[in-house]
Amino acid sequence: MKLYFAPGACSLSPHIVLREAGLNFELEQVDLRTKKTKSGADFLKVNPKGQVPVFVTDDGKTLTEGPAVVQYIADQKPEAKLAPPCGSFDRSRLQEWLNFITSELHKSFSPLFAPNTPEEYKTIIKENLAKRFAMLDAHLAENQYLMGNRFSVADAYAFVIVGWAKPTKIDIAKWKNLTAYLDRIAARPKVQEAMKAEGLA
Repeated sequence: MKLYFAPGACSLSPHIVLREAGLNFELEQVDLRTKKTKSGADFLKVNPKGQVPVFVTDDGKTLTEGPAVVQYIADQKPEAKLAPPCGSFDRSRLQEWLNFITSELHKSFSPLFAPNTPEEYKTIIKENLAKRFAMLDAHLAENQYLMGNRFSVADAYAFVIVGWAKPTKIDIAKWKNLTAYLDRIAARPKVQEAMKAEGLA
């Protein structure tokens, strides 16, 4: 198995999940500006979308899009209980969270990293994100993790995306439950391993 990643990008989510599952894998770093891998290969030949993550199975099949990748990884090691069983109501609940993170958080952050995004638009984006953070904070007042009291692949994804608040200058300190949640995930040994491997800790 192989994961193409860029340090601190959304590919950190499947990187964390691979380590939490205890699977053996290779890492290949990508420069998203030049679309070259660290070994000098043309990344666009790996993924024409030009984005990470890209996950390659042992038999050479590729998967892109973080929510699909993390669920596939979780299903390779069901005993790790990183995702509920396929076909269960809880699995649909997990997919609900993954879709929320993708559509309401991940894609909202993207323009904040673009140098040509007007400041007025960035203000609107940050206001919308604040509403989402408040919703998460309320949920986390009664739950240790998104799915209750057990860490799942959705938490790996949320940890990475909400963590982008810092580089985009969004102060999340007022959402105490959300900040405690991020600290709780950051303290997990496998999360620390992934972050160190990417030069983030």
